Amino acid sequence: MKLFKPTLVAMALVSVIGCQQEAKQEEKAPVLDTEVQKQAYGLGASIGMFTQRNLSEQEKLGLTLDQTLILRGFKDSLAGKSVIEKEEIQALMMNLEQSMKTKQQEAATKAAEASLAEGQKFLEENAKKEGVQVTESGIQYVVLAEGEGEKPQATDTVKVHYRGTFLNGEEFDSSYSRNQPAVFPLNRVIAGWTEGVQLMSVGSKFKFTIPSDLAYGPNGNPPRIPGNSVLEFEIELLEIQKAEEPAKVGDAATQ
Repeated sequence: MKLFKPTLVAMALVSVIGCQQEAKQEEKAPVLDTEVQKQAYGLGASIGMFTQRNLSEQEKLGLTLDQTLILRGFKDSLAGKSVIEKEEIQALMMNLEQSMKTKQQEAATKAAEASLAEGQKFLEENAKKEGVQVTESGIQYVVLAEGEGEKPQATDTVKVHYRGTFLNGEEFDSSYSRNQPAVFPLNRVIAGWTEGVQLMSVGSKFKFTIPSDLAYGPNGNPPRIPGNSVLEFEIELLEIQKAEEPAKVGDAATQ
């Protein structure tokens, strides 16, 4: 059961109060002899870490609140003498949340536009490189190792090792890092995977460059993958698990 859900503003209050108190005097190390004391400190530390991330995000989006007013509002509220009525405060907090969402959407749209232009340029140049093959849909691939096994169909379940990176080489996902191959139905993943892996024989290893419209499209896959991202995958096909054929009428087993 969740006991509370701290809001961004509440987190900011805790952060401001802590910073101002620390500026006034150097605090002694806390006494953490009991479990309850450690829980109290741990709660504060958790709130502090959460606050730090959110305040940093606010600054990036250009939305900065006056910390003096934040602290004053907190103190006035504790004393029961807030100069703004509760109903108006609720409306103001809703507006603040909406402002954050709007700024986040504007930033995401700008990043997606830049990513689209970068991706198109990369695909044009990459297609000219030696060894790069391009499918009719636009998937680009290089055969790193050719296997001799069977090729899967879209309805099959496959077992693979893979590594996914952005165009700058930054890794965003890897079964190798987890030391655990991935198993999934081939028709339940992004279109670029569904099409690309069907080109592979068991034992093969390909490097795919997948256009954004065959990956996660203009919306991306938040929070990790921005919109319009061209993605690269090294995929090693380990095994095919064939789909079972549906039982025919009248074929029920008899004892």
